[in-house]
Amino acid sequence: MANEEDDPIIQEIDVFLARSLLEKLYLFQYPIRPASMTYDDVTHLSAKIKPKQQKVELEMAIDTLNPNYCRSKGEQIALNVDGTCTDETSTYSSKLMDKQTFCSSQAASNVSRYAAAVYKKGELHLTPLHGILQLRPSFTYLDKADAKHREREAANEGGDSSQDEAEDDVKQITVRFSRPETEQARQRRVQSYEFLQKRQAEEHWIHLHYYGLKDSRSEHERQYLFSQGHGLAENTELIKSPSEYLMMLMPPSVEEENDKPMAPSNVLSMAQLRTLPLADQIKILMKNVKVMPFANLMSLLGSGTDSTAVLRCIQQVAMLVQGNWVVKSDVLYPKDTSSPHSGVPAEVLCRGRDFVMWKFTQDRWVVRKEVAAVTKLCPEDVKDFLEHMSVARINKGWEFMLPYDEDFVKKHPDIVQRQHMLWMGIQAKLEKVYNLLKEHLTPKKQEAQSAHPLLVSGEQRVNMAKAKVKQNYGQLEKEFQKQKAEMKSSDTSAKMDVSNIRIKEEPVSDEEPMDTSAYEGMNNGIVNGLHAEEDSTDSLNGHLPGGCIDRVAQELKAFVSSTFKKQFVLTLSELKRLFNLHLASLPPGHTLFSGISDKMLQDMVLDTGCKQILVPFPPQTAASPDELKVYALWEAGDTYDQHRQVLLEIFSKNYRVRRNVIQNQLSQECGEDLNKQEVDRVLKDCCVSYGGMWYLKGTVQS
Repeated sequence: MANEEDDPIIQEIDVFLARSLLEKLYLFQYPIRPASMTYDDVTHLSAKIKPKQQKVELEMAIDTLNPNYCRSKGEQIALNVDGTCTDETSTYSSKLMDKQTFCSSQAASNVSRYAAAVYKKGELHLTPLHGILQLRPSFTYLDKADAKHREREAANEGGDSSQDEAEDDVKQITVRFSRPETEQARQRRVQSYEFLQKRQAEEHWIHLHYYGLKDSRSEHERQYLFSQGHGLAENTELIKSPSEYLMMLMPPSVEEENDKPMAPSNVLSMAQLRTLPLADQIKILMKNVKVMPFANLMSLLGSGTDSTAVLRCIQQVAMLVQGNWVVKSDVLYPKDTSSPHSGVPAEVLCRGRDFVMWKFTQDRWVVRKEVAAVTKLCPEDVKDFLEHMSVARINKGWEFMLPYDEDFVKKHPDIVQRQHMLWMGIQAKLEKVYNLLKEHLTPKKQEAQSAHPLLVSGEQRVNMAKAKVKQNYGQLEKEFQKQKAEMKSSDTSAKMDVSNIRIKEEPVSDEEPMDTSAYEGMNNGIVNGLHAEEDSTDSLNGHLPGGCIDRVAQELKAFVSSTFKKQFVLTLSELKRLFNLHLASLPPGHTLFSGISDKMLQDMVLDTGCKQILVPFPPQTAASPDELKVYALWEAGDTYDQHRQVLLEIFSKNYRVRRNVIQNQLSQECGEDLNKQEVDRVLKDCCVSYGGMWYLKGTVQS
């Protein structure tokens, strides 16, 4: 209150908003000139503007009679620009630099906060500015002088080399044909500096007429700076509360944030980072760091961050490798991008980097030549992959850059299991794409390559044991059959007389009898975790408790039904891959984790209305047994059921078929002429095209 009494209001001024020159008023800022040469003394010879770019070019006369003007310098500049001859194209017709060009640039990108004010008779009239342009001298005449100089030098050199013209007439040239421009190349070209300069140059100049300060037209236009009507209806924006009025005059500045210098792409401000959502924070951190233990990630996110939420988000942008998190390939190489080294599309790069990550899940060491031989990528791309997650060791190869994080593996077994399922799906995809051999799938032994002991997880030990069992299965089967034959022969030759055998009776215990319900409920063909009817190579994730069979069957049936309604045709190998991905997406403790064998999966496929298609594969096929089993949805309940059944009958007799054969067979069996769209729909549901032939999905052997 004391401050207000010391600073009393001495006058109140009415403020009016003038609209006559709205979006037409510009403020020109001229450069500083000597005091003896004010702009009132300068004559504007011409003016032109490019409205879209808000670019203005003014040509103004220079007072050559002013004592501050250097005449000799002006004559020298005119001689350098135009030479000795004078014609219509000359810049300075008087052989003296008597004019100068000023070119504009935008002083501020956001001018909504600025207005031109005129005070008259106790009233303040405001007109919003449409642009603020700074005028600077243009030195294009120097470029013209350089061009003249180069032309004279070329003319002199041409006279000296006239003797060699006959020899220079015949030259060998190389003809190159340009490739069709891709979408990525077009985007780069559109964003280039040369393209933007070309587009700006294409806009035509609009010539303007300049009116002086004391001209009658200027006096007339100047009246538009005053508000034409003083009624309240004309100035409704100014009938506001004091706080709203100040907000209109001084809105929150966005320009200051835009004018801040951009930090390098590899530099992160932790203060700005923590203002983003948690998922974006994790994505930015992983994209920059690429490999990180979970404990380090939690320390970067700050105290109070929920670890469960972090685990949920990290799985969207990273994969677990040796207990550490490695950023996913599609985060580093988004869709519609390409390699800066070879131009290879992002899809191929992601596949190659996934192969490197998968190799590190098998072993701590990777050989660069092996990766290049499998992926067929250029050495620079392979080196980038390896540098993301490993360090080079002389004469040894590339070692994963972080030690095995045993603490994380022990604390989060459900996450480890889910990531293992995802890696199994990626491995199946890589095997199919790269045709991986056995030596690529089994980790190589490294002798004394690391001073630290190699930590092997329980999951890896189980996988190694399973592989060893599969190797010894054939030999064990032969020995079992041999022993079985010997037992049969011994039973027939010597029979024991059991009449004199007495069984010792043990006293009945008062304790609770043994619960045998678990054994009585095992009526699904499982013996010691394996199916008696199937080979021991069938996978089994666990044992089914008796009370969970119905619920597991319902969940499995729902998965199989929904999958075949989308795919229509699947090999057993592809179905297992999709099932593993489905398991990885389920929460820990789900009923499907109780154990699903291959036989249960195949039985459920047949129970949901699917049929096995006996495709006649070629004798020399290299497909696995799971890839030879093809299942198809026989009835989907739509109008194309009959067409698909005819198509499946065709492929039960032929491994590959031409399109015209399929179309003729469909027309004969269905009794109608199908148009191209209907045939394409049926083929899209069940088949793929390769080399001009059509195959059932998943049966193409490259």
